[in-house]
Amino acid sequence: MANNLLKGKKGLIFGALNENSIAWKTAERAVAEGAEIVLTNTPISLRMGTINELAKKCNTIVIPADATSVEDLEQLFDKTMEHFGGKFDFILHSVGMSPNVRKGITYDNLNYEYLSKTLDISAISFHKVIKVAYQKDALNEWGSIVALSYLAAQRTLYGYNDMADAKALLESIARSFGCIYGRERNVRINTVSQSPTPTTAGGGISGFSNLLEYGETLSPLGNASAEDCADYILTLFSDFTRKVTMQNLYHDGGFSSIVMSPELMEIFEKGIKENS
Repeated sequence: MANNLLKGKKGLIFGALNENSIAWKTAERAVAEGAEIVLTNTPISLRMGTINELAKKCNTIVIPADATSVEDLEQLFDKTMEHFGGKFDFILHSVGMSPNVRKGITYDNLNYEYLSKTLDISAISFHKVIKVAYQKDALNEWGSIVALSYLAAQRTLYGYNDMADAKALLESIARSFGCIYGRERNVRINTVSQSPTPTTAGGGISGFSNLLEYGETLSPLGNASAEDCADYILTLFSDFTRKVTMQNLYHDGGFSSIVMSPELMEIFEKGIKENS
């Protein structure tokens, strides 16, 4: 049920690829809650995905842009403000990719050229997006910028590889730029640390299906879905979170705060008995 949570607000959403992506769900929910949006992704992603279907559903436009290119971002923000007739209110950064992960290269044998690409795409692009928004004064006062993170920025998760380094940098950027943007423009910047989610990007992580099952077993509330995450992001775009900034906010069913669940304890005890 819609509550007009974002009535009158306008925003730019990066990274919607297909209906499984969190950015896609966020776009749908934002429009349902009264917002106007513009969608963007890289030209190659536009060819791979079905974003034009989403644009039609949301009655909006798609503007191709490479989030690692400042020139592309400058054009994107100019076109977005032209479309909206002025400033807008929120940005979702849902951008991430690791060539090392895609090629199955382990962390102890990283290709450093690939690592640079991982950091540029998955984290430094966030700085570039914020920088261009800041320099163009593109966001209204009390605007909100959100990026998607993951617990691997804080803890070691085998197989997440150099994406963990990227997420750690992403969260640092939110804190550092959040201080500047907050003091000078009253714009807030946060990251959301989401449960493992079966998206196109998540599916590339080694042992991802096991990670999903582990998260579901350990989390008191179970894994948060893409739809759940979209709803949470909307609260961060809304006026109800005006004083929340520079935070990494866990949206993971309690996974990040628990070491052992009764279900895992039972599995552990069963294993001990079978091996004794």
